Amino acid sequence: MEPAAFQMFQLLSDISRRPEPFEFYTAGDLWTDEHTSERMLELHLNETVDVASRNTAFIDRSVAWIASRFDLRAGTRVADFGCGPGLYATRLAQRGAAVTGIDFSERSIRYAQGIAAGQGLSIRYVHRNYLEFETADRFHLILLIMCDFCALSPAQRKQLLTQFHALLAPGGLILLDVYSLAAFDQWREQATYGADLFDGFWSADRYFGFLHTFKYDREKLVLDQHTIVEPSRVRTVYNWFQCFSPEGLAGELAACGLAVEGFHADVAGSPFDPAAKEFAVVGKKL
Repeated sequence: MEPAAFQMFQLLSDISRRPEPFEFYTAGDLWTDEHTSERMLELHLNETVDVASRNTAFIDRSVAWIASRFDLRAGTRVADFGCGPGLYATRLAQRGAAVTGIDFSERSIRYAQGIAAGQGLSIRYVHRNYLEFETADRFHLILLIMCDFCALSPAQRKQLLTQFHALLAPGGLILLDVYSLAAFDQWREQATYGADLFDGFWSADRYFGFLHTFKYDREKLVLDQHTIVEPSRVRTVYNWFQCFSPEGLAGELAACGLAVEGFHADVAGSPFDPAAKEFAVVGKKL
């Protein structure tokens, strides 16, 4: 076999390998890379799509429900984990809540700070991996929205829920959403290849992209494995999607001292639908 052909064969073999569940964690490559963080911010701010954030109409409906369901008033302390460019934090602060937003993306945090300053809103924004967030503050409500919980390994999820329990005021509440087992059933394994795959999302320069979607039946887990081949490097980004049953999610909350107050179809308070691809949970600190 010719050396070049062998090298190509080895590369394709390597990027087609099915990793072990949560074998790799590459959140930093997505949220801190200069190019991809810029593209992610563009997606966050696109008011018509549900990619990085949900569309504007849904967010408005969601914030109205959150304000009513959790009795938001002046001084209610809210922590928005994975706040992005402040789409929820801004709206909640406009309703009088004392909001802290935490996000891995410095670009998104800078944008959110600019919006808060322009509107005269006193929002505390923290640029940090929220798994490492610490504060002496105690919150009445903690949010983790857009199925961020599903990207974390079992150990990371336990760490985060334990962290939530410690950060909540007595009787404090959490709201998060997840992918359902119905979503897992509808996912399909696939392999996709293309020049500048996803319209140049991964690099400002020319590249070749490979997407492998793997399903893990026992764990009810999905992986989108993105391999980006550039002239000077080959890199892989792993996007994990853990899917849950209500009972399984309730068990993880209970193990960390959080009791389920209710399930909903989404974070806008729609009635729970077992056939939906996502669902939301309200948990309370015991």
